[in-house]
Amino acid sequence: MTPSGKIELMAPAGNFESLQAAIDNGADSVYFGVEQLNMRARASINFTMDDLPEIAKRCGTKNIRTYLTLNTIIYDHDLSVVKTLLTKAQEAGITAVIASDQAVIASARSLGIEVHISTQLNVTNIETVKFYSLFADTMVLSRELSLRQVKMITEQIEKEQVKGPSGRLVEIEIFGHGALCMAVSGKCYLSLHSYNSSANRGACKQNCRKKYTVIDQETGFEIEIDNEYMMSPKDLCTLDFLDQVIDAGVQVLKLEGRGRAPEYVATVTKTYREAIDAYYAGTFTKEKINGWMEDLSTVYNRGFWSGYYLGQKLGEWSDISGSSATQKKVYVGKGMHYFPKSSIAEFKIEAYDIKKGDKVLITGPSTGAQELILEDMFVNDIASEKATKGDSCTLKVPFRIRLSDKMYKIVEA
Repeated sequence: MTPSGKIELMAPAGNFESLQAAIDNGADSVYFGVEQLNMRARASINFTMDDLPEIAKRCGTKNIRTYLTLNTIIYDHDLSVVKTLLTKAQEAGITAVIASDQAVIASARSLGIEVHISTQLNVTNIETVKFYSLFADTMVLSRELSLRQVKMITEQIEKEQVKGPSGRLVEIEIFGHGALCMAVSGKCYLSLHSYNSSANRGACKQNCRKKYTVIDQETGFEIEIDNEYMMSPKDLCTLDFLDQVIDAGVQVLKLEGRGRAPEYVATVTKTYREAIDAYYAGTFTKEKINGWMEDLSTVYNRGFWSGYYLGQKLGEWSDISGSSATQKKVYVGKGMHYFPKSSIAEFKIEAYDIKKGDKVLITGPSTGAQELILEDMFVNDIASEKATKGDSCTLKVPFRIRLSDKMYKIVEA
């Protein structure tokens, strides 16, 4: 829960672009992995230990909490790395570590680092919460619980005054949006059996997202499952019943997406920020929900469903292998120069034409993910309505760009 008493909005950060996008769009906290010991070791670029001070600095200036995910299976040969990483996190001022292995929990506690219990530990009842309250201040509940079950746990925490090591009542966190795994709390072994690449070590190959044919071993009869990807769930979305989530006593709402692009982080964080603020302002209406759902559909998604929170039937499966987003981005060019006095940015057009009125996305490690509509442009120093491959294009932007920044055009999918 934030100091203002609102539910805490936690956003994912797979790299500096996404981190900045989360900061710029209203996140109260961010979570991220460092190198190999996190559940998105393969899916995102990930930070290094040397990035920790910069992460803490950027977030600290905005009073945003920082959570290091260190929640994979840990083997003996990992222990020295775990201790080194936690020491550097403590020195950098990282707020907390999200953990599932007792070795990580014990090491973090010995350094005085706040611990959050990962969903990997499958917390589903008040007695388990009470046990882990000996070590942790926040619990990420199992993704398979209903809101009714979540509320029973939060009410018992309040009734029995279950407190963590900090002396505060234990806070309950749930996943609010993003990809879901078909396995209970993400404990899947398909990738390990098929590719010797363990999902529980952050190296999932996503077998479940593929199309399959079922074969009767006795007769050889084949059935092609052509209407649904039977192991690929739709993406979780709680925005349209966010009021019920908050009323269930949830204190932290977690957005999934450390492997997603910065514009995904920007859009999803901004949308949930607006929805949370509207709830507390008494303006959480059906009309606004419809608009927010349209916004969420513009970025990567496999279709939406409410997960298990409303007690619906198990499994709502995706009917396509990739994204159902209504928009996509195409690469245009890269940043070349910025003139701060006039707020003019220069881009080299390398791939895709742009014209006046187009919506473009500019991303970068410091820029995050910024969208704008093209207005006045100069192409090769001449006022123009269109720029093509090879052109030098200058335009006015309300933020600083860097040489590493990239421009994309947003088009209908």
